[in-house]
Amino acid sequence: MTDALIALAQVVLIDITLAGDNAVVVGMAVAGLPAREHARAIAIGVAAAALIRVALSLVAVRLLAVIGLTLAGGLLLAWVCWKMFRELRAPRSEPEGGNVPQKTLRQAIVQIALADVSMSLDNVLAVAGAAKGHTWVLVGGLALSVVLMGVAASLLARLLQRHRWIAWVGLAVVAFVAVRMIWEGSSQVAGAMGI
Repeated sequence: MTDALIALAQVVLIDITLAGDNAVVVGMAVAGLPAREHARAIAIGVAAAALIRVALSLVAVRLLAVIGLTLAGGLLLAWVCWKMFRELRAPRSEPEGGNVPQKTLRQAIVQIALADVSMSLDNVLAVAGAAKGHTWVLVGGLALSVVLMGVAASLLARLLQRHRWIAWVGLAVVAFVAVRMIWEGSSQVAGAMGI
């Protein structure tokens, strides 16, 4: 039991450390929606993230052996960054009724899901490794990471609507993660090819 509790403590620390990047993406994805749709988009996006993470955790050990997966995830995340960059550069029209939403609920959910697919791999592998075979620790850790991401994303979405400059900082963070994943993935591919 002590081993499982130590594993759980490690999982919680990993979740707190790694949930930030994902929360930034989710917060940015919902920031272009009307405020009344934020909670719905986050709930659906977080539910999709939970399903993605459970699916990834079931094959986490096999995923470690897939050469190029980190590179593909980094490229996917770079594409998400490009979409976010275009949204941030688009002029915001502010008629009498307030801001016109720049994206639909569906667009926000797709953006959240794509970003989570590319960014969740590190979280899932770290949690799976720290769980040390304790299934309840693995499931609890993944559930905690999704809850942390949802709570942080709600707070970030509100801040992003008030302070647009934070979105640019968030985009820089996500772009950094994408570049890091592309770099690490390229190194893995080059090493596998003997380059």
